[in-house]
Amino acid sequence: MIESLQDIRFADPWFFLALLAIPIYIWYAAKQHRRKYVEFRIPSLAAVKASKKPARVKWIASLLVLRILSFILIVIALARPQTGFSNKKITSEGIDIMLAIDISSSMYAIDFRPNRMAAAKEAAKEFIDARPTDRIGLVVFAGEAFTQCPATLDHDLLKKQIDEADNWQLEDGTALGDGLFMAVSRLSDTTHISTKVIILLSDGVRTAGKFSPIDAANAAKQLSMRVYTIGVGSETNRPIPVVDKNGRAIYELDPRISFDEPTLVEVSKITGGQYFRVTTKEKLSDVYREIDQIEKQKMQVDITKRYDEQFHYFALAGILFLLMELILANTLFRTLT
Repeated sequence: MIESLQDIRFADPWFFLALLAIPIYIWYAAKQHRRKYVEFRIPSLAAVKASKKPARVKWIASLLVLRILSFILIVIALARPQTGFSNKKITSEGIDIMLAIDISSSMYAIDFRPNRMAAAKEAAKEFIDARPTDRIGLVVFAGEAFTQCPATLDHDLLKKQIDEADNWQLEDGTALGDGLFMAVSRLSDTTHISTKVIILLSDGVRTAGKFSPIDAANAAKQLSMRVYTIGVGSETNRPIPVVDKNGRAIYELDPRISFDEPTLVEVSKITGGQYFRVTTKEKLSDVYREIDQIEKQKMQVDITKRYDEQFHYFALAGILFLLMELILANTLFRTLT
């Protein structure tokens, strides 16, 4: 079916030249109509005016209208109206990205407002909103790593998964290498896009996990994945929440006042990425925006769709109008034509 006249194209538009014959036909039909009647003179028009014309006389012109409509619709059918799209190349942006975010207990330090974890989540969601054409996923890690959300274009689902990420899901600790290796593994499963990027965010030193960050970085390099690393934390100790033996949440000073900056720098260097040091929530948002600008990849996508012929709708309508004209001419208006 034709949804909108704007969707129609014509394969043979030169048939519309036939419509130029319509004014000529109207002139010819009017001339022939006048020749059917004989002119005669009468002394008075009173008798003629008093006589009533049959109602059908008023509608005899509808035969001409039906014939012309039928002709127009058949011409449109001959012009082959079509709907659909032609073969074309569309340039768009789109890459596969995996966010690997540290959710260990130290990420609840309050040197960021309200804390590092909340700031990291907010900045990540802003980044996602800025990349509507990218498939983005989420890996979280503490003492172990977990795929919170595979790479997807359903960004509303992804942001919901980011909100739900919490350190209670995993053992505490910082399995930096495992988090990166799992992100590499998840991106290796995607094949439709050649450019793949990992953003690794952490505030601690590796204290757990099977894989070293350097080994994971080398795996990413072999698969042509770039890794951007973000080190989060201020220069001074800040309180972090700790659950005591009675199950109560209390705050203690974080003894880990620094993260493994040399390792994060090396990971980014190995993979051709970049390292960022972040000390404020505002700076974290700026870093994500900078990565967003760096990773703008133009892709040409071939879109092919055949045109669907729609001439039969117009041809059928034209035939119906023609049949109506023939039926009326041989029934209702038979004595007048």
